[in-house]
Amino acid sequence: MTQRGRATRPTGPSGRPRRSAGPRTGDQAGAPRGDLAARRARLREVIEPVVTAAGYDLEDLSVSRAGRRHVVRVIVDADGGINLDGVADVSRAVSAALDAAEEAGGDIVAGEYQLEVSSPGVDRPLTLPRHWRRNVGRLVKVTVRGAAGLPEQRTAGDRQLTGRVVEADDEHVVLETDAGRVAHPYAELGPGRVQVEFSRLDEVPDDEFDDDIDDDDDVEDEER
Repeated sequence: MTQRGRATRPTGPSGRPRRSAGPRTGDQAGAPRGDLAARRARLREVIEPVVTAAGYDLEDLSVSRAGRRHVVRVIVDADGGINLDGVADVSRAVSAALDAAEEAGGDIVAGEYQLEVSSPGVDRPLTLPRHWRRNVGRLVKVTVRGAAGLPEQRTAGDRQLTGRVVEADDEHVVLETDAGRVAHPYAELGPGRVQVEFSRLDEVPDDEFDDDIDDDDDVEDEER
């Protein structure tokens, strides 16, 4: 994973606070979770094609309340990672797409909102084949479900396994463990977690440890 970046765009190109073209539903009180889910779906329809066209994957999209406004968080990644310039480029493209959607009369996010675009940190769970592929060489901890592994290693229940990702393709991941190399189909694995190795801290950018948390203290009702 390369340098992690984050771009925040609280205003549109005109410099005015971002507002949707639609009514300000739920601005004064906390929006219902279902309302946030609907907004998230509308945002994905606008944002995902832009991220894909830029050559990246949309890893996560969330909408949360922060006081009187919403915070739209977009997590993007690619093979080889994404650097600060890439994050800034995606942020500008997404911002322009949201502005265009609002000007066309789309009720994207009711009221004022802030856009944050960043790349994944080391705390992001590994849930898809591409996540494992992008972390080849790193130490991970993962739950192995049921009877899995080499015949002499199999147990009846779930177990925790720590190993280094040696290779990963669309079907399985190979981990180097104390007992040797073991291949696991993804169906056998829960979400993987990258383990921070103190001997390798100089290889990890400092901002990978930053929490993507808005400065406002009253963030609530986040919908992922």
